[in-house]
Amino acid sequence: MALSENLPYLRTRHNLTQEQLAEKLEVSRQSVSKWESGASYPEMETILKLCDIFHIDMDTLLRGSAEKSLSEDSAGYDRFMNLFSLKVAGAVAGYIVGAAAMGLCNVLGLSEMVSMVLLLAAVAVSTIVLIASGMEEDNFRKQNPTINDFYTEGQKQQFRRRLIWYVAGSVGAILFGVILLMLTDGNLVYEEWMGCLFLLIVAGAVFFLVYGGMLEDKYNIARYNWRNNPSSEDKVRRRRVHTAYSLIMILATALYVGLGMASGGWALAAVIYPVAGILCAAAHVLLGPKMDEQ
Repeated sequence: MALSENLPYLRTRHNLTQEQLAEKLEVSRQSVSKWESGASYPEMETILKLCDIFHIDMDTLLRGSAEKSLSEDSAGYDRFMNLFSLKVAGAVAGYIVGAAAMGLCNVLGLSEMVSMVLLLAAVAVSTIVLIASGMEEDNFRKQNPTINDFYTEGQKQQFRRRLIWYVAGSVGAILFGVILLMLTDGNLVYEEWMGCLFLLIVAGAVFFLVYGGMLEDKYNIARYNWRNNPSSEDKVRRRRVHTAYSLIMILATALYVGLGMASGGWALAAVIYPVAGILCAAAHVLLGPKMDEQ
């Protein structure tokens, strides 16, 4: 396929009229019409702009098949991002599961040494998974700095409908857990059991919130490509976000252990983790790089 065949396909895919594309390129509508009919050819500067607008490489735009290229996942992006999202979401939830295991040990009357070992093991495994997953993602990005947007609008819409249930179900689960805690009505034994159950519910909710959020980000190919060409300020912002995530989760775990052991109120201390999740989200919004700043 030539540019004259690729251009109308790409323009239609991005819901652009000839007039709208001409405005983005700062040319006349007639120029776009001539390119699509094969009557003329754009200048190199304009071709580069077309590559940026449609997130496609020059060779595919000029000589390849845009339709075929955008319908194939030659880099294995979808599979990699699905696994990466599972690992990160599982690792984040793992911190909370470790706290739940520690609380369960206390309920069963096991020694503090056993409960601390389980907690530290969960923290260690989760941290290792996060670090290793981050390195894997960094390598993937270096090997595949640019990805063609092969997802169809139908696929994106289908996921957005599923994301609603991820978020609503997770929030509903946490609220259900809070209700269970309230039903203990001061009974210490039930409160400890419910505290462990509440932590497990929170772990599941956090898993689906993180997993859903990362999958939503997966479908934003434009953001992926932008992130692979970060400014020096963006790099600093990312380091700040990652540092904030680590500090928040470590501090949350320390507070949970400290308050739980000091007061014996493990169920009440468990509320720390939902708060930590909110703080992580706030850190991402406040400290993370902004695409619209580019």
